[in-house]
Amino acid sequence: MANMNRREFVLMTAGAYGFHAAANGILPSAAREYLTEGLTGMTLSDASRRLQSGEVTSTHLTQACLNRIKVYNPKINAYITVMHDEALAQAAALDSEAKAGKFRSPLHGIPVALKDIIDTAGTRTTASSAVFDDRVPGEDAEVTRRLKQAGAVIIGKTNLQEFAMMGLSSASNYFGPVRNPWALDRIPGGSSGGSAAAVVSDLAFGALGTDTGGSVNIPAAYCNVVGLKPTYGLVSIRGIIPRIYSLDHCGPLTKTVEDAAMLLNVMVGYDKQDVASVEHPKEDYVAALKQPVSGLRLGIPRAPFFDHLDDEISKVTEDALGVLATLVKNIKDDVHMPSSNFFARSGLDGRSPLDGEVEAFHLQLFQREAGRYSLNVRRQLDTIQKAMNDTTTEGCAQKVVDYVLANWELIRLRKTIDDVFTDFDLVVLPTMRVLQRTINDQLEREEAPKPSEPMEVSNTGAFNTFGIPAATIPCGFSANGLPIGLLIAGPRFSEGRVLALADAYEKATKWHTMKPKLTPQMQVPPVTRLS
Repeated sequence: MANMNRREFVLMTAGAYGFHAAANGILPSAAREYLTEGLTGMTLSDASRRLQSGEVTSTHLTQACLNRIKVYNPKINAYITVMHDEALAQAAALDSEAKAGKFRSPLHGIPVALKDIIDTAGTRTTASSAVFDDRVPGEDAEVTRRLKQAGAVIIGKTNLQEFAMMGLSSASNYFGPVRNPWALDRIPGGSSGGSAAAVVSDLAFGALGTDTGGSVNIPAAYCNVVGLKPTYGLVSIRGIIPRIYSLDHCGPLTKTVEDAAMLLNVMVGYDKQDVASVEHPKEDYVAALKQPVSGLRLGIPRAPFFDHLDDEISKVTEDALGVLATLVKNIKDDVHMPSSNFFARSGLDGRSPLDGEVEAFHLQLFQREAGRYSLNVRRQLDTIQKAMNDTTTEGCAQKVVDYVLANWELIRLRKTIDDVFTDFDLVVLPTMRVLQRTINDQLEREEAPKPSEPMEVSNTGAFNTFGIPAATIPCGFSANGLPIGLLIAGPRFSEGRVLALADAYEKATKWHTMKPKLTPQMQVPPVTRLS
């Protein structure tokens, strides 16, 4: 207590009485804003420790987030639905349990957000589409159930690229683009852009995203947060609106690596009702952070992941590799990873052998509601349906064979991918190859009636195909202040090792502590889009 600094004093007084007064309008607005930031600016792990020590309550944390959401969500558009009353009721019930000495888990009473593609019983789940504007699920997704069971407070549903389709940007959707808190005219990445933007803006202590081709890691890199895509099947995807079921994952977006490990501990578990779910012995990912990394051998897969790399991303990545070299046993340059091009989609109008999985969910919806899809998604689905119905170049039987062969190849890749990690333990590479585009530029690329360029802007898709864990951590900034992320990946079920290295790098640097400068007065740039 003798070494308590001003910030710690504010947090303690907020827990005792100050925040109660601020929330009820007793304090001046400046003091109210300061106290709110003092609470929401904590990491998930710090908030957990203070809550379980009695310094703050779940109601304090939840109300602080709600206050901040009220001010900044109109600027950033991170949330589609804010669960104000439900969250406060949940927080009050959890505070009663805490007062009686019952804590469900380290997540007890912590406000977290869910990407609005993850079902929440009684609260609409829209996939950021007019098609599902009034869709209210009857039951929770399995990950939602697990979070609630662990005592997490679900504070809201975050914005995304519509149906997570071609989700680099989180710009094309029914509820308007998510804005990057570091530069409001820029994309935050996608498709889980709202989740990443909410976390870095202190509108939640953590959030869940989904990932089919990079939709957790991309916004993590673009928003300066930690993102983890776990091993395929480790986290249940039942109750999550699918993009491509064979590639879909669910993972956390957080302020620190420890926070991601805390969320992952609750998210994992076998779900016999999810055909993708796999049985795996229970691990403690927070404890795994303590394992030494000095004996690790890192591989750097230069080709193709460093091809066409932005100069600033290249420099920041090399600097990050220099830091890692001081932490591990050795780094082996130019290692080889298998090709996943067989599953790649070539541009906006290209085909993928897994398109049948897109159709499996959207076929009947699109037939009934085509006019309610956004221009970008409507064009994609129309292209897929026409290609699948076109028998002039390929018969129906061949299309079925193509899909079966693609699935066999996917299974083979996933069964053999661990063999790659023989001379090295983990691979490290830049998450993105280009910096954040402006929202207007991205919308023009997505909505213009012409094929887009090949999706070479990110390095993430291969790791969805391989089904192996991949985490993005902050590693620097461009000259004009845009975040850059570093991706660490390893064999199947190596989440503990991946997170341990990420944590070691995080402790050796300060990039994760940097926050965007947000003010209630900041202006929101206009959006220009095609009609």
